[in-house]
Formats: sequence, structure tokens, C-alpha cells
Amino acid sequence: MIFRRRFADLIARQLDVFAVDETALLAEVREAEQAYNRAERDEAEEKYGDYVDIVETATEALADMRDRFSRTLDEHDAAEYEAAFNRAVKRRWPPFGLEIENR
Repeated sequence: MIFRRRFADLIARQLDVFAVDETALLAEVREAEQAYNRAERDEAEEKYGDYVDIVETATEALADMRDRFSRTLDEHDAAEYEAAFNRAVKRRWPPFGLEIENR
């Protein structure tokens, strides 16, 4: 538990930076989700595929951020940091949290 708090501020700042740096990507995710939600039955599958693709792109970008920092830590600390990062992503952006652990 102490370890989670040790990385909590760092991870919060990292996610804040991601939100600023990837404003367009996050907007694209929202737009794709809205397009899917508004889609007529005959185009819903395609719109959902578009949404999943952009969510995957954002998840990959988050995983890259996590992994770059993780490489600066020893093996034990890296595992703890990655778990804390993944939990934070799930809380902040649930759609990305579904796949972040698999990256």
C-alpha cells in the first residue's frame, strides 16, 4: 500500500501530461464512441470497429509511456509501478483499462 502511494503522484502527473499531449487522440476516442452510439443498425458494426481501433491506439500510447518509465526501475519496482499505472488508467479512462494489462 505504501508503494502505491509512492507512485501515485508520479502516475497522476504522467496521466495529466498524456491528457494534454494527446488531446486530439482523446477527442477522437470520444467522437468515435459518440458516432457508434448514434449509428443506425446497419452501420453500427463498422462504427464500433472504428471505436475499438482508436481505443487500441490510445491504449498503446499509454502502455508506451508506462513502459518507458518502467525500464528505469529495477524488476520488482517496475512490476509494482506497472500495476499501479494500470489501475490508475482503469480509474481515469475505463475503456483503455480493459486492455492496458495486455500491453
